[in-house]
Amino acid sequence: MNKSIRSTFVALFSATLMLFGAMAQAQTTKEEFLSKWENSKKFTLDVLAKMPDSGMDYKTDPGAMSFKEQIHHIGTAIVGISKGFLKGGDNAPSLDLAAADRAVLAAFIAEAYDYGAASVKALSDADAAEKIEVFGNTVSRRQVQALLIDHSTHHRGSAIAYLRANGVEPPAFVGF
Repeated sequence: MNKSIRSTFVALFSATLMLFGAMAQAQTTKEEFLSKWENSKKFTLDVLAKMPDSGMDYKTDPGAMSFKEQIHHIGTAIVGISKGFLKGGDNAPSLDLAAADRAVLAAFIAEAYDYGAASVKALSDADAAEKIEVFGNTVSRRQVQALLIDHSTHHRGSAIAYLRANGVEPPAFVGF
């Protein structure tokens, strides 16, 4: 084999190994997910704690969710998705938002995150890899876990914008 063909082969082989290595690194272990999940829980509770009582019903426009509805939605989605797609147990927390004050809402959010964590912890590796139908898509339960993080981040981001709109400095972001 001449030198230029061998060099091309070695380069392609190396690139292939790097690509597959990067793909393998892209998978998150259960422990890594649960660590990030705990961080998400704390950050969401910190955001809730920052909003003064006068801003709890704040909306960016009449069709939007209020601040407290954004926070509540994070919890109800965690519970619903965990129960429906991650084999969550029968002990799912719930909350009547109309009757809840900040402390009760915070307790619900903590319970919802704990319920989500318990659901993920209970999944075997085979369960996590199993492909299921979710909102018209065929995905693994591991992908549903990623959806939970993305969804929580999305609505917490809206809540942070609500804080800023009310002149409140949001808590500092901590990624890990």
